[in-house]
Amino acid sequence: MGLGSGHRVCSQPWVLGGSRGSRGRPWGRGLVPGVASRRVPPAALLKNNGRKEKSPSARPLLEIYSASGLLLAGIPWKSGRLVQLGWTASEDLLCIQEDGTVLIYNLFCEFKRHFSMGNEVLQNHVLEAKVFHTEYGTGVAILTGAHRFSLTANVDDLKLRRMPEVPGLQKPPCCWAVLSRDRATVVLLAVGQDLYLLDTTSCSVVTPPGMSPTAGAYLRMAVSFNYRCLALFTDTGYLWMGLSTLKEKLCEFNSSIRSPPKQMVWCMRPRSRQRAVVVAWERQLMVAGNSTECIQFVLDEDSYLVPELDGVRILSRTSHEFLHEIPEASQEIFKIASMAPGALLLEAQKEYEKESQKADEYLREIKDQKLLPEAVSQCIEAAGYEHEPETQKSLLRAASFGKCFIDKFPPESFVRMCQDLRVLNAVRDYQIGIPLTFTQYKRLTIEVLLDRLVLRRLYPLAIRICEYLRLSEIQGVSRILAHWACYKVQQKDKSDEEVAHAINQKLGDTPGISYSEIAARAYDCGRTELAIKLLEYEPRSGEQVPLLLKMKRSKLALSKAIESGDTDLVYTVVLHLKNELNRGTFFMTLQNQPVALSLYRQFCKHQERETLKDLYNQDDNHQELGNFHVHSSYSEKRIEGRVGALQNALDAYYKAKNEFAAKATEDQIKLLRLQRHLQEDFNKPYVDLSLHDTVSNLILDGHHKRAEQLYREFKIPDKRYWWLKISALATRGDWEEMEKFSKSKKSPIGYLPFVEISVKHHNRYEAKKYAPRVTPEQRVKAFILVGDLDQAADAAIEHKNENEMNFVLSKCTASTDAAVVEKLNRARAQLLKK
Repeated sequence: MGLGSGHRVCSQPWVLGGSRGSRGRPWGRGLVPGVASRRVPPAALLKNNGRKEKSPSARPLLEIYSASGLLLAGIPWKSGRLVQLGWTASEDLLCIQEDGTVLIYNLFCEFKRHFSMGNEVLQNHVLEAKVFHTEYGTGVAILTGAHRFSLTANVDDLKLRRMPEVPGLQKPPCCWAVLSRDRATVVLLAVGQDLYLLDTTSCSVVTPPGMSPTAGAYLRMAVSFNYRCLALFTDTGYLWMGLSTLKEKLCEFNSSIRSPPKQMVWCMRPRSRQRAVVVAWERQLMVAGNSTECIQFVLDEDSYLVPELDGVRILSRTSHEFLHEIPEASQEIFKIASMAPGALLLEAQKEYEKESQKADEYLREIKDQKLLPEAVSQCIEAAGYEHEPETQKSLLRAASFGKCFIDKFPPESFVRMCQDLRVLNAVRDYQIGIPLTFTQYKRLTIEVLLDRLVLRRLYPLAIRICEYLRLSEIQGVSRILAHWACYKVQQKDKSDEEVAHAINQKLGDTPGISYSEIAARAYDCGRTELAIKLLEYEPRSGEQVPLLLKMKRSKLALSKAIESGDTDLVYTVVLHLKNELNRGTFFMTLQNQPVALSLYRQFCKHQERETLKDLYNQDDNHQELGNFHVHSSYSEKRIEGRVGALQNALDAYYKAKNEFAAKATEDQIKLLRLQRHLQEDFNKPYVDLSLHDTVSNLILDGHHKRAEQLYREFKIPDKRYWWLKISALATRGDWEEMEKFSKSKKSPIGYLPFVEISVKHHNRYEAKKYAPRVTPEQRVKAFILVGDLDQAADAAIEHKNENEMNFVLSKCTASTDAAVVEKLNRARAQLLKK
């Protein structure tokens, strides 16, 4: 065991390594206990927090450092007394005050927002606070002065929960922790030798299985990174380790150290069977796990432990170290006298570089055991877990050397590891200060790592990584450039024109870039003119218009919407203008935009009829005003109201000099009045019928004189009236009246319609009366309709028309119409001779 990053361990699977003597600014004293961490965020410190001087120079300083100790930002703390600091999963800093207010800052100490943990917390103040992380987000748990717990599981979706009261609790608990189990967040607390579990509705006493009866009172508890394991430390130095469900004990250890630990955290790797708890006192570190023995380290200075996915970070004034389990691949290769295939391959490569024949001996030994593919894979895997680039190179050279002796070894894992390590080494640089482990990097994903670089405004490095990994523009470079542009608009030292030009020069038409999002950021920063200039580069009108409306540039938004040709977009702007402007100004604005005015009229036709009338009146559009009154007349239930609306339409049509529309409206008024009288006289609905249906219904009801009256008053054309009347008479079955009508005067439609209508109503007897009266040109058709083929044949022969003869023949059957067929054939033969 050792403290240097290059020190190897043979007998134990745990190593403490890191950097000592940071090249950045020393962190100094004043670290606030409980700085929560997820995946190596920066370190937040509050200095001078204990001073009581009132002078401005004595104010506490909130400072944020990179993981390598470089100062990122700092501000004098002017708010209330701080109880706890913590990081969210998205690397925002949570500053929890004594009054329950939580202030949120970004990495550069720029204030973002705040929220309160509720009135009860405000009244009783915060004794202790913890920041925790679950699958739902970052949460905050509070212990108040009234010894009650309140928490929220997600600071981005604030839902405050007050936990049940612990019976008889008169003083703060000895220790407590937040657990996440079965999609619920609960609190576990210790009071003396008793453990209490608080869920949403109840408080229950719990007992860890296998706990020694002489364990004593609880001093510390720790929950593992994944919430699956729990550790309890008592005042007798007894350490219990088990599942957080409190249903199974994993192991126990007696340290014989009775003084309360300063911190206690879990140290474990995902999917590893090795579990360990790290207990820290002032200058001593103890690692206890499955073994009956423990490992102890002496610390040179006060340190702070930060549990992570695959280890524990140890931060002090001058160093940043990482305690972790040595992965199996690394153990196999680097343990003393190892004969693992990876170890032999590494030695073979080293001997090969020395041009020693031992290289062949090592290689042959691996090949004889048929373990060369395993050796290559082992070296590739171990390279990922190494922090020092030289060790990484040595292992990768060994893997590359071994690959040469394997047929068809898939190169993907080797290439991917080279890429991953190049990215990791770049971000681990002390000037960048993101010392991710390989396990953390894989869990984090490259997309989130790029987000972390963007948050630190390390845009060039993020772009180089995207280009190196050949990420798609939308996923990589475009997204980063968009973030850069959003940061650029916040710079107040340059003019709007310069900033807009610089952004456009850099971004151009890069796919995936939304100028509207950048413009929105500029507007949020109070730079409206810059936002408008940036929107000029936005090719999508649908993205321009909403922001212009938000900026109260409605007229410009209307012009952009019309240019787009998107009617829905125009409607959106028009309706926004309608709500924003007074009626007169709104109408005047539309007058200058014919397209918008036309669309608004269409809208009013379906939604706001009265507004439509106002528009027509303002435009002196008498034609459309007349149409409006005609349309409105049909919504009137009373005849007088309908006639009044039509009268208004008539006046408008006269003003529009539309004589046809005026005459039609006048006739409609006359018809309505006649229909009202008919309805009153015959007690039958006539109103709303057309002229045709009115006359037809009168004939059907036998009111022939009234039908004649309408025929004359409305000057119905003769042909139309005759068709209408014979159809109605046939429907009524009034054949006598129909025959009488046919003889009243010469039919303007001829007599074939009489035949057709009679046949249609299945009355061939009546049809035969009219067939002889049909004109010679239509007589063949008439006789066929009534079924008189003999007469049809005579008419065709008399006409000397071969087509008519053929038509009659097509209707004949040989068995029943032989005489007609013979007659037609003779006539056809004579016709052909001529």
